[in-house]
Amino acid sequence: MDNKSVLSLLRSSPAEQTALLPKDIDEPTEGEVLEEDDTLHTRARIIGKELSTLVKGSIPIILAYTLQNSLQTVSVLVVGRQSPEALATAAFAYMFAMASGWLIALGGTTAIDTLASASFTGSKNPQDLGVILQRAFVILGLFYVPVVGLWFASEPLFKTLGQEAYLARDASRFLMVLAPGGLGYIYFECMKKYLQAQGKMA
Repeated sequence: MDNKSVLSLLRSSPAEQTALLPKDIDEPTEGEVLEEDDTLHTRARIIGKELSTLVKGSIPIILAYTLQNSLQTVSVLVVGRQSPEALATAAFAYMFAMASGWLIALGGTTAIDTLASASFTGSKNPQDLGVILQRAFVILGLFYVPVVGLWFASEPLFKTLGQEAYLARDASRFLMVLAPGGLGYIYFECMKKYLQAQGKMA
């Protein structure tokens, strides 16, 4: 196989190291002379194709994050119409839930980004990706158990931290109601990273 065949094969089959935009788009092929307008047209077409790919890939992620944050947004909007105290309770409870629980899900599933992507592109065993997902379910589920315990015992903790009695009591109740959904949130994050690693975003 000569050098030209190798180069054409490398250009036709993208890999992890493949540039988004080819570096040699303005180099004419053998026996062909490109005008400056042709080169600009080729560049514009390639850039347009890349932008189209990015937009198509980002729309599902934008929708996923919008739905993901809609629970907090809608809850605060609905509760905020009742009273300033209720709004303070919801905002405080969500802030505590984010700092103590949701960040475990977000941080733990960030590891899936690295491991699953490496497994999908480099592993010879296609089952490795599923094993990573199952381990994430188990490990992050176990990490969530003490978080739920903390949420159920949060009223005395909030009082110790100097919060008002009504805020400590209501925020603790809010967290108790929120607790069952936490495991679903963790599993959702795991599945999202699992699918993203395979390029399945739509």
